[in-house]
Amino acid sequence: MKIGFIGCGNMAGAMIGGILRKKLVAPDQIIATAKTRNSIERAKKEYSIGVTPDNREAASFADVLVLAVKPVYMEEVLDEIADALKPDSIVVSLAPGKTLDWFAKKLGPDRKIVRTMPNTPALVGEGMTAICPNGNLSEEDIQLVENIFQSFGKTEITAESMIDVVTGISGSSPAYVFLFIEAMADAAVLKGMPRKQAYVFASQAVLGSAKMVLETGKHPGELKDMVCSPAGTTIEAVKVLEEKGFRGAVMDAVSACVDKGRGI
Repeated sequence: MKIGFIGCGNMAGAMIGGILRKKLVAPDQIIATAKTRNSIERAKKEYSIGVTPDNREAASFADVLVLAVKPVYMEEVLDEIADALKPDSIVVSLAPGKTLDWFAKKLGPDRKIVRTMPNTPALVGEGMTAICPNGNLSEEDIQLVENIFQSFGKTEITAESMIDVVTGISGSSPAYVFLFIEAMADAAVLKGMPRKQAYVFASQAVLGSAKMVLETGKHPGELKDMVCSPAGTTIEAVKVLEEKGFRGAVMDAVSACVDKGRGI
């Protein structure tokens, strides 16, 4: 299997790093495009993969071609590479806002197309990616795409109608979590803890709590109740969060993000 990347920015780099760590393919089975000499040299040095300034070269090389360019450039890129693609290659898009139907109109109705929505924790091997394949992919094709994205995190096959919800709960949500970590650390600093140490405590608490949800299979409410002793410190803090409308604020924020994605 040969994998190509149009674009070699942070997300493409996270994917390439994950693929190589998991040894899905060898470095000489990957090619990425980059427009500047600095980007080409960086990719060569960091990953030892093939790098080219020619998008068509990558398209003709790849069995799976990942489009890692901003949506504003996507139409221009597709016009450039459409007739260079292998007949049976899988085209994977990372771009928000471009639908499977839009790609089919640009590349043809028989083309295998996958729309994805990864998030930035992919940079540390803990990404979450929604995968939306069109009807032209076989089960083996879909598993191949899942294997690629699982090399740097978790995946879920998702209906395209849910992609904006994925943006709200996963694609954009690292920003909410960073804000939460920062606020907890600020409170610790207010009470006298050094800031560097406060970030470690807050961040590890979030990481460990998330792992408990994923690995125990318990409802988050049940896990919350396990921490809340009668008349204790934790339930006192939970009471304040409820009084301040914590849950409602989070729900409103996610809903606003989804609505923005849907153009509402």
